[in-house]
Amino acid sequence: MSAAWATSSQPTMPPAQAMNFTIVGCSEHSGNYVPENILVDAPQDPSSRWSGAQQLPTAKQWILLKLETLSVVKSITFGKFNRKHPCNMREFRVYVGLNPHHMMQALHTQLKDDTIYETFPLKHVNSEGICFPIRYIKIVPISAHGMSFHISIWYVSISGIADPLYVDNIRSRYEEYRETVVLRHVLKHLRQRRLLTPYQNILARSNIQVEHPIVTALHKSLVLQGTWAESEALLSEASSAGLLDAYIQFCQPHSQWKRLHGVDADGDAPSKRGGHAMALDPDNGLIYLLGGWDGQKSLDDFWVYDVSAERWRVISHSTSIEKNGPIARSCHKMVYDTKSGCIYLLGRLGDGDILKPEDNQELLRRAGEVPDGSKSTPYCSEFFRYHTRGLDVGKWDLLSFDTACFGGPPLIFDHQMVMDCEAQILYVSGGRVVDGDWDSPKYSGMYSYNVRTSKWKLLQPQPALSTSSPVQPPISPRFGHSMVLDPMSHTLFIFAGQRDDKYLSDMYAYDIASNTVTELFSNFSTSGGPDACFTQRAIIDGRLKEIYVFCGLTRAQPTGALTSLRADTPNWVYQYTHPSKPGKWTKILPEMVQEDGEPAEVPLPRYAHQVVYDEGMKRVFMHGGNAGETNMPVENVEAEVEESGDGERPRSSDEDRPSRVLKETRLDDFWTMKLLRAAPEEIIRRAKYQIRQQQFREMCEEQPAVKALRFLQTQVSAVVDHTNPEETSVFRALLGHLFSTSIATDDGSAESASAPKETTTCLLEEPPKKRSRPNTPDEAWTSRLDDEDEDEILDASTSAAVTSSGQKRRHAVLLMEEDPEETALRDASTKPLSPERFRQRTEVFESLLQFVGEDGKQPMGSLLDVVDAEDGI
Repeated sequence: MSAAWATSSQPTMPPAQAMNFTIVGCSEHSGNYVPENILVDAPQDPSSRWSGAQQLPTAKQWILLKLETLSVVKSITFGKFNRKHPCNMREFRVYVGLNPHHMMQALHTQLKDDTIYETFPLKHVNSEGICFPIRYIKIVPISAHGMSFHISIWYVSISGIADPLYVDNIRSRYEEYRETVVLRHVLKHLRQRRLLTPYQNILARSNIQVEHPIVTALHKSLVLQGTWAESEALLSEASSAGLLDAYIQFCQPHSQWKRLHGVDADGDAPSKRGGHAMALDPDNGLIYLLGGWDGQKSLDDFWVYDVSAERWRVISHSTSIEKNGPIARSCHKMVYDTKSGCIYLLGRLGDGDILKPEDNQELLRRAGEVPDGSKSTPYCSEFFRYHTRGLDVGKWDLLSFDTACFGGPPLIFDHQMVMDCEAQILYVSGGRVVDGDWDSPKYSGMYSYNVRTSKWKLLQPQPALSTSSPVQPPISPRFGHSMVLDPMSHTLFIFAGQRDDKYLSDMYAYDIASNTVTELFSNFSTSGGPDACFTQRAIIDGRLKEIYVFCGLTRAQPTGALTSLRADTPNWVYQYTHPSKPGKWTKILPEMVQEDGEPAEVPLPRYAHQVVYDEGMKRVFMHGGNAGETNMPVENVEAEVEESGDGERPRSSDEDRPSRVLKETRLDDFWTMKLLRAAPEEIIRRAKYQIRQQQFREMCEEQPAVKALRFLQTQVSAVVDHTNPEETSVFRALLGHLFSTSIATDDGSAESASAPKETTTCLLEEPPKKRSRPNTPDEAWTSRLDDEDEDEILDASTSAAVTSSGQKRRHAVLLMEEDPEETALRDASTKPLSPERFRQRTEVFESLLQFVGEDGKQPMGSLLDVVDAEDGI
């Protein structure tokens, strides 16, 4: 039910104001540098500061602030001394809470050693999107700028909202949220333990909904009544109500590729290239393509592809000769503005950019990059706009000759650029700076460009990294990375790429509204994600909360310098529920066989390619790129090349040239892809399989063996995917259960079904591991599969109390006997469920919940986990 809280209306937030607070505690201070000094802003006074006493590295230093009233705190500002000081605090953390004994981290960052005051946004919204109030703030210094110096804080101010009506509304809503979370976990715990009467009493006396009514009905029919047909019918109702949609979305998808062979009226299409740029007009189904590097030179042709007509059209064979048009380039970026129909273009690596001006003036002039008499202009960062409609259709605008002169980025390549069309703001991230000094790589920061005001703004600078720095910048410098925009949450995801000689596998979420960065993964490769990669391509579906990542260069070994392009390079999907919380990485499985049985045609692994995504059609379009190196005779190679981002740059030839060289293969193929996921009918089949396994198990113990065997061969077999080794293995293991339990005979008596050893061996192959566990008297079947989430399975406390020696205790905490609520549902002729049978059915029910989205089922986790928490009960 968390999504309901996040999407429900919240009160309008008043503007933030300076807040009053007092000092209510601190660690030991040094001399007269008492904590109250931070209340006074006196940058000229060297004694107006708090300074911690020299302590052991393991001992924390801290200052505890108490706000005058309960408030929603939005930011904290640190004042500084009037010059650099070795005691200046560098790294620190900030914690917030309603009381000083239970606080959460709201900030972890560092201050610069300068005189400029710094303001940082503080976390005031939880992971479910609920705004919360606080009363206490704890500042925890970690290090000073000077080695072995006391840490000093000069001045602190707090900004937030203390408006009584607003804060009271926020407090009430937050308390209601917390009560709801607690009660839902209590209700789950009670129902698992068969305490159904108090469970119903709480439901009757509260306005709490544990789960969707269909799920409640499923628990009643499956666990309490054992009406199997009704339980299976409820699965179809759950599907119709959309309860299975979230699970289907999280199933491992398959890719279905189709090669597009469209050409223009002359039979032409864009030539082989890498490092080009593409942008999509989703409203008209048009894909624009410009420039790139073909292995010999930069390109300046401009194309558009009509998706519905499946045809290319050349807009310009050379934009260099167009008025205000961009010169030939690669490693640039384009974005399309759906509101104005304009394309924005920034960055380049041109044929002249890799040469020193004095080396080849003629080439630079021919490329239009060095006006006579100027030595600084070869590296100007031009900013272009192209009109696809309106009065200026087909025209280029040179918005800026050098964006660096107007507060924007310097000339860069292999950066990333996205656009928030609703806000009319572009975001530019990273990239390697083009300044002619290729031996000392420099990187750009993060900028925004407001289309309405034509203003650039630096959002995240990229200072030079020092090996002695205890804290890296929020997003470390990089190029050849990925950045996508989630327009729903106004979050930028930034990940992977290269810094110096290192390929990266980290991932960050940048919240635009608060200008805060959250590290999602320091190394997603160790969290089930792709290898560290460079020039991979990524696109996002904001409605589905999914990011799709395609290929890229990887290292042959994590510490090696050689790059590789694996033949089996997988593509990936990253799924998230909240942008600031780590999501799940899943490989996109390839389509091995087409519907007609022929092997599926799939694109080669590549890098420096381009992809765009049509969110309405749910289709990916991919063009060109670099498929890696092939060994060719030297006479077939006009010029040797070396890697430099998406494109390559010529290098001086050696005196002794080899007879054969490695030449990179560029591609001109054009593809479209859609993801295939499990159909609802497939999910229902899997759920029915689990239900019928339990039904079969009970038949083995209560009905004649012949009847149980017939049910296994017909009803259970009908819902088994016999092409799935795991399912067939479980299915074969079920037959073993038939011969290992006391079964009923036709005359109603019970006898042990001990089949001859050779018969059992013939009928029963080796059962899968972890498919059975102790029961009465020897073993019992369980529905839990190896890969299911153990959080959703009943924990050990719900089973019969057993000592370490395997003997049952005489006195269990819970007897798990029939509850009066069950008695009312049971026929007088029906025996009550045994505790073991109730546990088995509950386990099947909770296993079925894996197919239900979080908003439709009981909460994850267990109250027992609270006991084991660091500050638990």
